[in-house]
Amino acid sequence: MPNAVRRHGIAAMFCALAVVAPRTADAQQSIRDVLSFLVTNRTIPTDDFERDEEAAIATRDTISKLLVLELAALPSPSGGGFSYRLDPTLGTVIRASDSFGPLFTERTLLAGEGRASVGISYRTILFDNIDGRSLRDGTLVSTATTFRSEPAPFDIETVALRIRTDTMTVNGTVGITDRLDVSAGIPFIRLTLQGERVDTYRGQQLLQATASASAYGLGDVVLRTRYNVYREGASGLAVGGEVRLPSGREEDLLGAGRASFTPRFIGSYEGDRLGVHGELGYTFRGVSEALSYAGAVTAVAAPRVTVVGELLGRRLNGVGRLTETTLPHPRLNGVDTIRLTSSEETPNRLVAVAGVKWNVASTWLLTANVLRPLTDAGLNAKWVPSVTFDYWFGQ
Repeated sequence: MPNAVRRHGIAAMFCALAVVAPRTADAQQSIRDVLSFLVTNRTIPTDDFERDEEAAIATRDTISKLLVLELAALPSPSGGGFSYRLDPTLGTVIRASDSFGPLFTERTLLAGEGRASVGISYRTILFDNIDGRSLRDGTLVSTATTFRSEPAPFDIETVALRIRTDTMTVNGTVGITDRLDVSAGIPFIRLTLQGERVDTYRGQQLLQATASASAYGLGDVVLRTRYNVYREGASGLAVGGEVRLPSGREEDLLGAGRASFTPRFIGSYEGDRLGVHGELGYTFRGVSEALSYAGAVTAVAAPRVTVVGELLGRRLNGVGRLTETTLPHPRLNGVDTIRLTSSEETPNRLVAVAGVKWNVASTWLLTANVLRPLTDAGLNAKWVPSVTFDYWFGQ
């Protein structure tokens, strides 16, 4: 049989097997169920169900972990802002620094004994890509079949996902002593997921499935503490710890499903107008163990305004990255199957942050900032804006 005729017959068989009525997920299913429906129900016939299932489950689990990391491990506003200390020469409490501190990086200055703050922050994220692959334009290949003699696959199944999160977090900080303070963050999250799976055979698109789901509720609550071990003026060294409680619903990807603990080492140098801050931590348990690091530069632009630039980094263990594998078809000579799956690579994430803290009036503090990913690892949006209002008070 001539090769061209044989290839045509094989391709026609694939087309006949792939043409099915589009399916829709149950509207009552959880976010995890809908995501599983979209990425695991692949329709291209490969005659290797076991490999199909393994690849699809690995893809689903990687996307789920990365999404939970974005929600359950959101960087929380730092404990900066107004910081007070007792001036022994004056016998009264004064501002410890003219700077309002970094955005997400911790600094060693604490709130001050008897001082406290309450605040609320809002952040919205519309994810664009995952591990450098576009999520929303229908080019994320889940399965494809190709003749080795042809440059491009003749049958391609793709997934498009539109994922958006809106998070409102209530924050609070209390100064226990001049060297110890505690804080908490309570996030409320709305997560929406819409997606479709399309099979393209020789340029003809066939809709295979559509699904959508939404969830809203409490995320993972954050508890933090800092202790100042050395202080010289506004500079110094501190140690800190953070616990994230599994209060978010795991089936809707609003939480990690188990607690995590992150010890931190913090250092700050603050002059009259410029400050440099850094921290190093390691997260145990949670979605993924991770080495985290952060650095910030603060500048007092005016008595009521501090401008901030930061870099936030994380090295994630046990999450992996999406990748493609190509294997020969078990029955058809000259035909390969391409599958989207997950590798065991340890990804590194680096995010740049720019923002401003403005003392609007009295002890009201407005913080506005935007995050920009510098690496393609994980789930990413081009820009992530957020805004926070804090009110500081004390005895």
